[in-house]
Amino acid sequence: MNIEVNELHTPEVTCANCQACCCSLEVMIISDTGVPERHIHVDRYGSETMLRLDDGRCSALDRETLMCTIYENRPWVCREFEMASYECINERNEKMGNAQTN
Repeated sequence: MNIEVNELHTPEVTCANCQACCCSLEVMIISDTGVPERHIHVDRYGSETMLRLDDGRCSALDRETLMCTIYENRPWVCREFEMASYECINERNEKMGNAQTN
């Protein structure tokens, strides 16, 4: 008996189809990369995170282009979060309800 195996197509995540799903994650600022003060939230204990707006997304995210407006000065955590990595795909699946669209 043979069981047919279908390969499931997982679309590649690129700048063209990125939905900026990671921009709703909490991003701690752990090093000085030059993030402008207007994008930094300081809690009552002095911890710094990226400021999030009412929609829950990072204040540095351009809502029309879904691109980072401070890309050259983005926090270290953002620099290490690789596009199309396992973590990226997981976050994308969670945010988009497993509906992969290009």
